Amino acid sequence: MPAKGKHRRSKVRSLTRGFIAVGTGGAALALPLIGATTAGAAQPAAAAEKAATSAAAAPAAAKKAGPTTYSVVAGDSLSKIADAHSVSSWKKLYQDNREAIGDDPSLIHPGLKLTIGAKAEPKAKAKPKAKAAPASERADRSETRAAVAKTTYTNDLDGWIKESLAIMAEHGIPGTYEGIHRNIMRESSGNPMAINNWDSNAAAGTPSKGLLQVIQPTFAAYHVPGTSLDSYDPVANITAACNYAADRYGSIDNVNGPY
Repeated sequence: MPAKGKHRRSKVRSLTRGFIAVGTGGAALALPLIGATTAGAAQPAAAAEKAATSAAAAPAAAKKAGPTTYSVVAGDSLSKIADAHSVSSWKKLYQDNREAIGDDPSLIHPGLKLTIGAKAEPKAKAKPKAKAAPASERADRSETRAAVAKTTYTNDLDGWIKESLAIMAEHGIPGTYEGIHRNIMRESSGNPMAINNWDSNAAAGTPSKGLLQVIQPTFAAYHVPGTSLDSYDPVANITAACNYAADRYGSIDNVNGPY
């Protein structure tokens, strides 16, 4: 009958997934494997889930992997190396290895070691060379000059002589406080505006002026740069006169009378 025939066809299909059960009477029955359809579908799903888990785990494993070192070979470029090692860009690779590469990212040479995956450790700074004495001495001289420039001197004979001595030391002009003071007291009694209007120089139109009684031509010839161009200026007058005395007598200390 149609209904029975339909049942037989369904039973035949189930035999492919069934097994033979033998009862006590020896008759063999073809029994369908319970949940066969469900199990068959579950196997591909499980495989897909396992593959997805493995794929998700791969980046995590890659992240856990430590940085690697790559040795540059002929024909390499940062762009090529970045592509080959899945670095986001050549700029990232350059930034990570700037200490090793230098300022020009295009200048990489065979044998250069690059760190892939993490920033390279900065190179240890080279120890300063042992021969640092000359630089140290130059620094000391610079500090001395700075100290002289910042020194404030009193606006009196004592301050004028001390400031002149500091300038003379910078220019290598010899002289002592005692030698300068002794000649000032003889020439002008310490008056920076003193002028001689009666000697031969005055008669010639070039009177002696200032603390050390210097005529204008001598002041101009021995003027020391950095001081005033006014021959009455106490510091400029002392420094120019001492410069002249050093040239003619060896030092202002050697002057003990008109000069």
